[in-house]
Amino acid sequence: LLPPSPVCQIFSFRDCKSSPDPILDPLVTSCGTATPIVIDNGSFQTRADWATVDLDSPRLLFRSVAARSRGAARSETQIGNDIPNLEPLRWLLKSQFDRNVVVNFEIQELIFDHVFTHLGITSEGRVEHPIVLTEAPCNPLHCRQMMSELLFECYGVPHVSYGVDALYSFHHTNNQKNLRPPQTGIILSSGYHCSHILPVLNGRLDAVNSKRVNVAGGQAAAYLQRLLQLKYPGHLAAITLSRMEELLHEHSYTAVDYQEELEKWRSPEFYEREVHRMQLPFSGKLPGGCVSVEERQERRAQQLRRLQESNARRRGEKLHQDQERLDRLMAVQELLEDGFLDQFHKSLVELNMDSAEELQSYISKLQLAVEQGRQKLLHSDGAEGKTEDTLTEKPNMNPAFNMAEYHQLFVGTERLRCPEILFQPSLTGEDQMGMMETLQYVLARYTPEQQEALVSNVFLTGGNMQYPGMKERVERELLAIRPFQSHFKVTLAMQPTLGAWLGARDWALEHPPGCGGGRVAGWISRQDYEEKGGEYLSEHCASNVFVPIKINKTLPARQAEPSVTLPTEASGPVRMVTSSPTSSSLTSDVPMVSC
Repeated sequence: LLPPSPVCQIFSFRDCKSSPDPILDPLVTSCGTATPIVIDNGSFQTRADWATVDLDSPRLLFRSVAARSRGAARSETQIGNDIPNLEPLRWLLKSQFDRNVVVNFEIQELIFDHVFTHLGITSEGRVEHPIVLTEAPCNPLHCRQMMSELLFECYGVPHVSYGVDALYSFHHTNNQKNLRPPQTGIILSSGYHCSHILPVLNGRLDAVNSKRVNVAGGQAAAYLQRLLQLKYPGHLAAITLSRMEELLHEHSYTAVDYQEELEKWRSPEFYEREVHRMQLPFSGKLPGGCVSVEERQERRAQQLRRLQESNARRRGEKLHQDQERLDRLMAVQELLEDGFLDQFHKSLVELNMDSAEELQSYISKLQLAVEQGRQKLLHSDGAEGKTEDTLTEKPNMNPAFNMAEYHQLFVGTERLRCPEILFQPSLTGEDQMGMMETLQYVLARYTPEQQEALVSNVFLTGGNMQYPGMKERVERELLAIRPFQSHFKVTLAMQPTLGAWLGARDWALEHPPGCGGGRVAGWISRQDYEEKGGEYLSEHCASNVFVPIKINKTLPARQAEPSVTLPTEASGPVRMVTSSPTSSSLTSDVPMVSC
């Protein structure tokens, strides 16, 4: 018995249309303290809600994009889920991020307006709630300064706390597993714009040895779009970036051994079993409408009949013209036979002929052409009936065109090639190290004892770490990197995308801002902002590192005043010159901060 043929896996794009976010009811608190608002300000999605125990996930979750036409009013801007379909407005979309750093604070203000409005905050002119906000690892001072200025000056918030999303997720997972702090480990975080290697020693981020890799989910989606557009040039408009993101999230996987997995795809049986056929939307109706086989054969017969009638009519007209010309030439030849030489020569001149032999040659050719024309007419009349019988008896042997199969995308090796760029950025032309090579570089900067402590808790988080097989791939790479018989442990976040918000929520509940002027570690008050500047950071377990830096500020030297001449009555003028300080520069210590 022959083995059963593999079943084709055909999938359809969901093309989900987002619906506008609802405006939630205002939070009513029984105690006098204001409930904090937790905002996970991600480069792909923004997640926001109140810091309450009864929430398992944030109720506000939308794409971090805004669409506003040039010259449009501020109220006409569409934010996140207000845009039902991103593709028609792709050229209008703007984000507040450059890579993973907030640089466009006009868009960031629109995002905050959207969040506060949909959380039901109705207070005029200010937000009377503390804000817990995520930021990038080693966030630049200027970006934090602008963010603090926006929150304190524009919204008038009482307290702000900044933390790193990956660290929030790390501590949330450790708390769920009842691990005692402080924890030591190394975090592999991969989002939409970039990935990070973040070592954590005794519960605090080692910012000096943290590294960033400029490859993540956004680059994988663009790479997949480029591969499929090259493979299917007839469907360029249908291969959109939104559909490529759906392919990555639901149909891609990470190969444990990339080369070995590619060899498997060489097998036709493996290909037919594992290839995913993505069905594009199409119209089943042909341009001429949906017709049956009998109607199609009848139309062909009518077209053939009209063609035969046209050919027969054209042959008849040509035969009639040849017959008329032959009759005229025969009449001229009869003039020669009857002895009318003058009329004969006059007719030859009219016919542009020189002799009777030339006339006879033309007559012979026309007689042959007329005879052949009559034969063709007789043959076409007899063949017309036979052709009709053949069309009715012989079915259509041309294979039917499968419109559905033409609109299918066969996604094969692309399922593993796109996630592979996280480990081999050179596949897309990027000249930088992959994530595991960067991890090896970071580990080499520590002592063997610290390396053992770090690799004993390798933590994976971020939306780009959800591919099936990612944990196994990292374990295999660590097995090749680490010394023989060394131990390590890889843990995937319980909720890689929501872990940051949940961790920030837990931290806000455990460390509420101080009341009555009391200071709590991790919170920046309005007074701190005014006294220490917008770049100030109050450290906590999930924050960046605050490092004050002294910069020698050179003051400009005072210029010497010009000489003044005072005229006197007695003698010559008296010159008075004012001297300048001998030192050309002064040095002052200006406190700065760095993360």
